[in-house]
Amino acid sequence: MYNFSMRMLRLFFGLFLYALGIVVTMNANIGFAPWEVFHKGIANISGFTIGQISIMVGFLICILVLLMGEKLGLGTLFNMLMIGIFIDVIMFLDFIPHIKSFYYGVPMLFLGLLIIATASFFYISSAFGAGPRDSLMVAIEKKTGFSSGLSKGIIEAAVVLAGWFLGGPVGLGTVIAAFGIGVCIDLVFKLFDFRPSEIEHETFAKTYSRIFE
Repeated sequence: MYNFSMRMLRLFFGLFLYALGIVVTMNANIGFAPWEVFHKGIANISGFTIGQISIMVGFLICILVLLMGEKLGLGTLFNMLMIGIFIDVIMFLDFIPHIKSFYYGVPMLFLGLLIIATASFFYISSAFGAGPRDSLMVAIEKKTGFSSGLSKGIIEAAVVLAGWFLGGPVGLGTVIAAFGIGVCIDLVFKLFDFRPSEIEHETFAKTYSRIFE
């Protein structure tokens, strides 16, 4: 039970870090990160918050990765729900500074990307199932043999295009983020000698039996 509790703590710490990293990239004010461009574009035409859109998009991606043969678990569900909630809470509390200068915005953007990459390590390594977007990354990695960073970069570039067509705020920072996130993912994962495609994730059924049987 101790091991289960520590894994849950690792999961939620990673999810909070992920939301924090997203808000840091947004507040750099040199262009939203790719997924946030997409979420903001949908939010502009739907009236929902970015956090709410993040949850809805995550649900649709879950369906896609299931069709691609990836396992979903408790971590996938919490990722889908909690990152969106954490984003809305962090934005409401407004404790992350809003940068006005491009020269300060660039390092803040990279800081946000490094936070997101570190968050990915923590929550994926809890082995409760990768989140919807990272499950898609892992699925592409398995099917193509590409690195985690390259797989992530391909997804981010596609999302930027979709978000731009929807009217999301694309800036130079968006382009930097689209390519930089892959670099940061590879850097952090190599630092921790972490290979997400080798993680045997715990499904909902296994978690249920662990708790109730």
